[in-house]
Amino acid sequence: MKAAQLVNEDGKQELEIKDVERPAVAEGKLLIEVHEAGVNPLDWKYAEGWYQAPTPVTVGGDFAGVIAEVGPGVTGLKPGDEVYGQAGFYNGGTGSFAQYDLAEAASVAPKPKTLSEAEASALPMTGMMALQALTEQLQLGAGQKLLIQGGAGGIGTIAIQLAKHLGAHVAVTCAADEIDYVKSLGADEAIDFRARKFEEVAHAYDAVYDLVGGDVYRRSYQILKSGGTIISTLERPDAELIEKYGVKAIYQSYNVTTERLNSLAELVDSGVIKVHVEKTFPLEEAHDALSYQENAHPKGKIVIDIK
Repeated sequence: MKAAQLVNEDGKQELEIKDVERPAVAEGKLLIEVHEAGVNPLDWKYAEGWYQAPTPVTVGGDFAGVIAEVGPGVTGLKPGDEVYGQAGFYNGGTGSFAQYDLAEAASVAPKPKTLSEAEASALPMTGMMALQALTEQLQLGAGQKLLIQGGAGGIGTIAIQLAKHLGAHVAVTCAADEIDYVKSLGADEAIDFRARKFEEVAHAYDAVYDLVGGDVYRRSYQILKSGGTIISTLERPDAELIEKYGVKAIYQSYNVTTERLNSLAELVDSGVIKVHVEKTFPLEEAHDALSYQENAHPKGKIVIDIK
């Protein structure tokens, strides 16, 4: 089978399309015939060497496809079922940028009925992050004020829609050419981060969902009301700022589960969440897909068409 793999050549890490052995099904796992694979920032960061990868290794985590084989100990799923989920090597899988991947059954669920396979493959990581942050960690409710830092990307696209469904007032920082997009998703306010400082217009917020990090994360503490909460996908809590502003801070960990995937599917199939795929690349152009994800700052998600 073909796969986009990171390999180490002469001490340099490279991404190559290779012919590799199809994974063998194992206890508690599913062999998936991958049709579409969603691209996440984590993928290009591994490819660029931000994190150590055990080369050679297939890149990618999110997928949508059909079950080819069911491993021992797996119940409730069978060959031929349309599914979506996570199969990153960092999550017990073999990587989704391939014609077949091996995934933990606990990270797979039936595909949302109303989504195409491309749309479904764009949902697992971003949807799970938004769902976990807003409903489990922030416990966002009606009438609360939420600021999403960097809201036009994959996680932000889902978070805006989910926050509005929960009854929150949603403000978003984004680029000027992303304002119409975030407002179309339901954002009440859109702040062009290049034109003005968000802390000059945002005050007494219940929560901040930080998808940017760095100085933006640190400046976000001051717009929270006393007792408010900031949650970040990138930054660890800052004890000094927590004490100074009297707020809570959470670093969001990463864990795709069947339960969360099922919850996302229900939200999608009931019309609460729509998935936006900006661009699709063939597997042979996986390198270009990762470069686009890194440099173009897509609205929503990028998908690799495997089939």
